[in-house]
Amino acid sequence: MGEDPYTERLEWFKQNERPETVLLIGDDKEMIKVVLAWTNTKVRRARELTNLEGESESEVWEWLWENTHYSREELLAKSALPSLVFDKKLIPIIGNRALYPDGTVNSFVQRYLRERVLSLFEVKPGKTTVKSR
Repeated sequence: MGEDPYTERLEWFKQNERPETVLLIGDDKEMIKVVLAWTNTKVRRARELTNLEGESESEVWEWLWENTHYSREELLAKSALPSLVFDKKLIPIIGNRALYPDGTVNSFVQRYLRERVLSLFEVKPGKTTVKSR
């Protein structure tokens, strides 16, 4: 393991992400609100990392989140969801790796949400409009 085990472990998950995660978010408006709120919430890693007890994927994933700090209140407020609904949605979103502990989102989920938004405005991804003067 190199100098920064947190970053190295997180990068492994990002390089091995699963597109099936999109199925969890899909058309669940409440989960989408949590994902969007996550991208606008201040997230930082712990200064002193805890010891990693095991090497399984699930143990490493839990360790990454154990060493991640964010304000639940800020995330809850930005999601605009009732507290009980928010708690029921956040756990499976994290468990299924739709959110990353560095404040980013699974790239498949991000693309899915971006394409949904663009389709609402009937805009093709990658194209921009130029205003004429």
